[in-house]
Amino acid sequence: MQVILATNNKHKIKEIKSILRDKKLHILTLKDINFNKKIIENGETISENARIKARTIRKYKNDAIILSDDTGLEVDFLAKAPGVYSSRFAGPNCSYEDNYKKLLWIMRDVSWNKRKATFKTAVCVIFPDGREKIVIGKLNGFITFEPRGKNGFGYDTVFFIPYKKKTYAEMTDKEKNSISHRKNAFIKAYKLIKEYMKNKI
Repeated sequence: MQVILATNNKHKIKEIKSILRDKKLHILTLKDINFNKKIIENGETISENARIKARTIRKYKNDAIILSDDTGLEVDFLAKAPGVYSSRFAGPNCSYEDNYKKLLWIMRDVSWNKRKATFKTAVCVIFPDGREKIVIGKLNGFITFEPRGKNGFGYDTVFFIPYKKKTYAEMTDKEKNSISHRKNAFIKAYKLIKEYMKNKI
């Protein structure tokens, strides 16, 4: 069964492929299907953005399972910001470093107990028969006072998980993927895919 990941982000692809390990699934990326159009993610929530991407890809290729995701970091002190704007928090065409540095600057005088945050991933699954499902994965943590660790991407260097006593970026890929918000979401999506394949037999 072909599964198309609606992304060309190499970090995401690596992480998602490590989660969806199934010999029955042939996982393709947008590059693999020669899709190179820019998708305008103008939804007001991460769920809307995930749906926009999935529906756009389905118009291009409708005989495969489409998986698209969007992720947001919600900081309690900032009224759940940056949220849906997490990838462009520091402005258009900004880097991962630009984003987390802006966050740390805004939070520079905020005490530890007020630095609670939640990472959320929404995954939209569209099946060849047109059915759509949205699933959510999340993980709670805190925003550090400075970057820690060198692994990962995005806000990984500043997102601290208390019970692990580490930031995402201080974990190995295997360790991160065993607990991450994205893993939680894609495991739910994978269960839907397995159910679909079972009913197709």
